[in-house]
Formats: sequence, C-alpha cells, structure tokens
Amino acid sequence: MPQMNKGGKFIFGKSLIRTDGTLRIPPQAMGEYHIADEGKVYLFTGSKITGGFCVTRKGLLHPSKLGHILDDTPPLLDYSAGSGEFIKYKGRSYCWVEISQEGQILLTKKMMDFLKVRPGMELLSIRSSDIAFTMGAKGPLLEKAENYDGEIPLF
Repeated sequence: MPQMNKGGKFIFGKSLIRTDGTLRIPPQAMGEYHIADEGKVYLFTGSKITGGFCVTRKGLLHPSKLGHILDDTPPLLDYSAGSGEFIKYKGRSYCWVEISQEGQILLTKKMMDFLKVRPGMELLSIRSSDIAFTMGAKGPLLEKAENYDGEIPLF
C-alpha cells in the first residue's frame, strides 16, 4: 500500500468505475474494514476537496461517536430507504447499497450524477479513519497519485 509522502495518507489502490456502474473495493481496504461482512455498506458524500464518497458499514458506524447519524435517520439504520437513495443529514448525504463478498458495489446513473462521478473514472481508495475510507475523485491527493513513481494497483 503506497503512502504518497512521509506522514501522508495511505492509499489502498484505485477502483475503476466500469461502464455498467460497478466498482470493486481494493482487497486491502476490504480486509482492514471488514467491509463486506454485513452485505450492505453506507456511502456518504466526500469532502469538497476530494469529492467522491466515503464507505463504511453499520458495525463500524453505529457504535462510533458518529452513530447518531444512524439513530437520527431510521431509514438508513434499518435499510428501509431505497438502495442508493441519498438522505441529507447535517451537511452530508448518506445512502446504503449492497456489496458482494468480492467487494463489488453498483453505482446507478442517478447515484453517479449525485456524487459527480462517471464511468471510466478511477477513484483513489484512501484510508480516512477507523470508521470509513474514502473513494476520492479529485484534488491534490489524486494529483500526487498521478505523479507517484511506484505502482498503485487498479481494481
């Protein structure tokens, strides 16, 4: 797993958004976050700088200091909101989608439009916290990745 610079963020790899909207989470991120263990993940909008989206699961988010997000949005907590339907909460938007055991998720056209991503884009998988990782779409970290001398695996 490359680190762009000393003390910088760890990168798990890049994930290509395929023409059908599927995206594969890098295996190292899957292992570290046990992201496919529950069969569903939460996606939420990324930062203004990095864009894209963050990925977590109920078992990480609910017991954390951010668990109130789920408590305050029951349709997310119990997955009664439609898959991929974003719910706005305190400045970010959240949804849930299914994830395969191989770490594949499906981004619908509506979701991609909302997240400002598109097929053919390579999202940079970045360790963010112990709760979630980021699938970044733009910004300085992606520029660093483009100029990185080592190899960043593509999934």
